[in-house]
Amino acid sequence: MKNRILAGAVALVSSVALGGCGYFSDSGSGDRTVTVWLMKDSVSQGFLDKFTESYEEEHPSVDLEFKIQEWSGIGPKVMSALKGDDAPDVIEVGNTQVAQYAVSGGLRDLTLESMRDLGSDDWIPGLAQPGSINGVQYGIPWYAANRVVIYNKDIFEQAGIKTPPKTREEWIAAGEKLNRDGNQGIYLAGQNWYVLAGFIWDEGGDLADENGGDWEGALGTPEALKGMEFYKELQALGDGPTDADEEKPPQTDVFARGNVAQIISVPGAASLIEQKNPELKGKLGYFPIPGKTAKAPGSVFTGGSDLIVPKNADQRSAGIEVVKALASEKWQTELVRTMSYVPNKPSLARVIGDEEGTVAMAAGATEGRATPNSPQWAAVEAENPIKPYMTAVLQGGDPAEEAKAASERITAMLTGG
Repeated sequence: MKNRILAGAVALVSSVALGGCGYFSDSGSGDRTVTVWLMKDSVSQGFLDKFTESYEEEHPSVDLEFKIQEWSGIGPKVMSALKGDDAPDVIEVGNTQVAQYAVSGGLRDLTLESMRDLGSDDWIPGLAQPGSINGVQYGIPWYAANRVVIYNKDIFEQAGIKTPPKTREEWIAAGEKLNRDGNQGIYLAGQNWYVLAGFIWDEGGDLADENGGDWEGALGTPEALKGMEFYKELQALGDGPTDADEEKPPQTDVFARGNVAQIISVPGAASLIEQKNPELKGKLGYFPIPGKTAKAPGSVFTGGSDLIVPKNADQRSAGIEVVKALASEKWQTELVRTMSYVPNKPSLARVIGDEEGTVAMAAGATEGRATPNSPQWAAVEAENPIKPYMTAVLQGGDPAEEAKAASERITAMLTGG
């Protein structure tokens, strides 16, 4: 499953686009070639040049070949590679894609390397958990991105709000102050289900639960219903549509009009907003999605990438060494500073510097989570019964009844029904 948040974040923060389906390689001086599939726009050409030069200097017997892949259709392409005779040695995959690839039996077990060499006990949960299936680590966390609140500093100042809210209660109170005088307190589309997931996780619930190996939808639990209740309260503090997601219309376009106090998005969205309305340049701020208390930010969906190694790759051992390098502190630091991502470990947040949006994103990432770790979750997102459930509740439907119907549909998709 391609993570939409990551796709959006990557498109916004990439400084140099990579040509789709192309490749980057060195001059071919080594006696082994390690082939790495990376996703389009994940990193800049400058980062690849720097990494390749350094790695090949330290490993003179290795040539690196990076082949750039499109997100569209990547699932079947990876599955085919895992079953074939010509698999790449390393593949970048969306963090929530790992389960569907692991169930094929075609991935190398990286548990030992993750514990011995990579400090897995310090990884961001939203990257580490999806990469682990039944206690086996198949995916090594590479980088992350998650949503924050982007706000209009002028509108906050006009409403007398001097500091960003740190709790849900403060957030609602601020939204009520902001939602007047022709301004929207927050623009939140009715079907922004990744945001809803965070509120549900804050309450102790989930989108689906596993019981003895069987998965079932969990939107009808008391905890999940509380999450939806808060979403409804927050969404009412603006004029976001109840029957569309954040792309219809693009919420950056709406925010750029200048009368919206807040949106929930990846920090890179600010650059699009400023392009559409240059008068907002320098007037945008960021803060983590507030939690139930000030002790920690709210839970967020962590989009990002893991690195996997196919069992049938020609250079499995050499591929693992490349993975270890890309996930190391040295290259995590370079990646974060080049691409404005969140590093794979909270302890590396210090390398971010003072870039306000990335700092807010890293703070939120400490409470990051991922979607249910079922190989069938991609089917749920493809049809996505969560979206019409949200619309039904926001338009006055009975939350419990609507949640029950949506959960039954999720259960059927997770069990092949």
